[in-house]
Amino acid sequence: MPGMGNSLRAAALLAFVVLSILVSLLISSVQQFGARISHFSNATLAGDEGESASLRGALIYQLNERRKEIIPLLLPDDDGGDENALPGESGDSSQLGQALDSTLDYSLWKEITHGSRKAHMDEMGCDSLVDMQAVEVLGSGYTKLVVKVNLAGGQPVALKLVNEQGIDMGKCVEDFKDAQGCRELVSYKLKKEIVLLQRLQHPNVIKLKGHCAGDAEGRGGEGGRVTVILEQGNPLQMIQLLQSPWEDRFRVCLDLVRLLHFLSQSPLGSVALLDFQPRQFVTVSGELKLTDLDDASAEETSCRTDADCTLQFPHRNFTLPCSAQGVCEGLSEKRNIYNAYRYFFTYLLPHQAPPGLTHLVDHIMNSTGELKADINQTLEAFENILLLYKSGLHLDNVPPSIIRDYTVMRGMGTSGNVEYRCWPSYSQQGCVLSVHSVKEAAYICNSHSQCNSFTLTGQKTWTGRLLASFRSSFSHLVPDGTSEVYVKKTKAPDTKEQTKQS
Repeated sequence: MPGMGNSLRAAALLAFVVLSILVSLLISSVQQFGARISHFSNATLAGDEGESASLRGALIYQLNERRKEIIPLLLPDDDGGDENALPGESGDSSQLGQALDSTLDYSLWKEITHGSRKAHMDEMGCDSLVDMQAVEVLGSGYTKLVVKVNLAGGQPVALKLVNEQGIDMGKCVEDFKDAQGCRELVSYKLKKEIVLLQRLQHPNVIKLKGHCAGDAEGRGGEGGRVTVILEQGNPLQMIQLLQSPWEDRFRVCLDLVRLLHFLSQSPLGSVALLDFQPRQFVTVSGELKLTDLDDASAEETSCRTDADCTLQFPHRNFTLPCSAQGVCEGLSEKRNIYNAYRYFFTYLLPHQAPPGLTHLVDHIMNSTGELKADINQTLEAFENILLLYKSGLHLDNVPPSIIRDYTVMRGMGTSGNVEYRCWPSYSQQGCVLSVHSVKEAAYICNSHSQCNSFTLTGQKTWTGRLLASFRSSFSHLVPDGTSEVYVKKTKAPDTKEQTKQS
């Protein structure tokens, strides 16, 4: 098959070239930096001098607007006493509303530009990206490119940087005729995300390991390219998740609710996820994490009447109260809850929920789908289900005597197994389910017509429940100090027949 071999070699060579280009692009992201905003005065733009001045002014205006969005996020918490406060952060916060060229604003901006707030992140910076190896492109969008790389020590991380071929970059260059200025404008989303990741640290938010906004010696400025260094996660695959055991689907929903509870009372106030989609999340060792924060907003919605506080969704609208202070009460929180319901709970939560928990799951579906519960009540309902599920209290209808139908052989495993499949299973080749105890395993085996035995190996799921392997039969037992085999006892008629023969 020489033709196939040549094709494979060509494909491998192409992949190597692409990765080499990626490496060059990423290395240039940490080595090539321009001057500060003053470079626009010397930029060469197409057209006459008047048009050039107009384009420069419009681009500078856009840069200042993006800067305005980020500076308020750098404020310390309202309770004061922030030992990591930025230089000049003390005093009346209204100072931030003054001219953008003030010393206070510049000192704030220099912190995020040069990444000197090391107390909020690991010590990774531009030096950490030297001799890295690009592995694959994880995703690309209008603004950003996400690449998986292995650092010099072998640690895998995800890098976010400006997508040079993205729609945002292309449209900006078309409008303003300045690639360097547009790179800086587009990078503001990355800079905003850096600040949000610093301020919104939570187990269900992707960990910011560092960023590079200057070269290895700390030079560079606002015109420099920005690279965000994140922990490596796996994109959330909803189709795969739909085929997973209920316990894993419940974990995703629980993690999401814990995240939304944190966002409702974060250091920035109540935060809304304006672009709420499964693609904004990844999993790290099975734990759900929000990985895209550039569209998060902590701005309150002002109102005069309740009619100004309407949440509009494709198939439902909700009107919330307008407070005496002229703010829509709980708008961000309610938006997050309903999006969690329509994108996650609807698909992941009800299907194949344990019978003893279905009434509690139905209550959550009703209360979130109708926005009858706040995030505190929703989290409490989820934590209650977790407690019942881990403790086995939802199995009260299973009689303890059910295990009398089985003979146990401790310290033994099985060989020559005859497997059967059940769904959803932790194994595609057989029937492996999580159980709270031997009692629940016996109950499941009795409910499967094919099942004649099951094995407990001591392996546990994230809730601490045991993994049980169910099978039709096996040929013989083998020593295994970590396993217990439970086999259905011989039926009474067979026992009597054996007695007659003897």
